[in-house]
Amino acid sequence: MPPEAEDRTAAPPEGSTAHYPGLPPVNAYAQSRLSGEFTVVVVRGEIDMAAVDALTEHLDAATARSEPQVLVDLRCVDFLDCSGLRVLCRAERRAKERGGSLRLVSHQPLIHRLLRVSGLLSRFPPLAELPPECRPESGSGPCPQE
Repeated sequence: MPPEAEDRTAAPPEGSTAHYPGLPPVNAYAQSRLSGEFTVVVVRGEIDMAAVDALTEHLDAATARSEPQVLVDLRCVDFLDCSGLRVLCRAERRAKERGGSLRLVSHQPLIHRLLRVSGLLSRFPPLAELPPECRPESGSGPCPQE
């Protein structure tokens, strides 16, 4: 096997959180995991212009395959502005173009109000929590540790 092949299959650097093949590594704003047919993207912190590139990386990977089923968990988001909404709309459009779907998970009144005033509530009717088959096994709550 050529040395380049070993480079491509190397384990994540020590100290980083392991991630799933084909999904980007955890960053300050997002982490992705596979759960059955779903890709769950857990988003945290303040999602604004400074954070959208980090989130886009995860959403692009989640919507890259055929018929993607994506759940975007916003329960750990402290702030979401129009740049974050734009990235979510783009990802939802990509998922639909590939025969899949994208759903939001949020129980926060602030996010529900933002979706309503922006006219996106009917496009993104949020789920209050992840479906049972998509919940992390640890049961440690919705917000993963950094």
